Amino acid sequence: MSKVHTDMINLPKVEAKSIIETRSVTKRFGTLVAVDQVSIALSPGEMFGLVGPNGAGKTTVIKMLTTILTPTAGDASVAGYSVVRQSAQVRRVIGYVPQLLSADGSLTGYENLLIFAKLYHIPRGVREQRINDALLFMGLAEVSDRMVREYSGGMIRRLEIAESMLHRPRVLFLDEPTVGLDPIARKAVWDHIQRLRSDLGTTILLTTNYMDEADELCDRVAIMHLGKVAAIGSPSQLKATVGEGATLDDVFVHYSGYEVDSGGNFREVSRTRRVANRLA
Repeated sequence: MSKVHTDMINLPKVEAKSIIETRSVTKRFGTLVAVDQVSIALSPGEMFGLVGPNGAGKTTVIKMLTTILTPTAGDASVAGYSVVRQSAQVRRVIGYVPQLLSADGSLTGYENLLIFAKLYHIPRGVREQRINDALLFMGLAEVSDRMVREYSGGMIRRLEIAESMLHRPRVLFLDEPTVGLDPIARKAVWDHIQRLRSDLGTTILLTTNYMDEADELCDRVAIMHLGKVAAIGSPSQLKATVGEGATLDDVFVHYSGYEVDSGGNFREVSRTRRVANRLA
């Protein structure tokens, strides 16, 4: 195991008004400090990645930003709303795609989107058009009347992203969006995530254990280790701090002290394989 580095990279701060900001946000579970005084800021329209070993605190950060968990200390804001004091307002302006399967395999793609449209209180007069636009945008229009249990893994993930975008949120959170997918399906999901950012201007925060995914998709990446942000910057800036010819895998090892390994513990392996089986 390599030596753990905890020094921060001194890079220019984001100058634009932040659409996501955490201020020394902390989450404890008993004596375990899952997230330890994390401070980050995202610009509108940015694609930002959280990477790190399993248990580094990535998912806990997302769960606090989506108001699923309440911070133990510190605060965070999304689109100007405090996740602690204005959680209802936060939920109205975000979309969230969790690791676990959220689509219903016993319904068609269209029916899944219809349920989400009603949950998001999308007006009846625009509901049909909004669903059709989402299906077209995500490349699912031709299979909208098929049962989701017949979809491929990549199609299911695209459907889940479409569900999260129906109410046109300003911010989209993706927690390991390509877990369990083969390389071709991963690339298809990547392409659609990039379209969301470029065509709609959506701010996207994603977690991933795939360094190539972070390198390909993200404007900036934060390396998390033991609940803290060990380094933050663009992929090219991070690689430059390690040395000429370095990859993002090398950056991961340098700042986290771990070899890149998405294996996880028994519980994490069980969860990942369960997701992969459902998406297969």
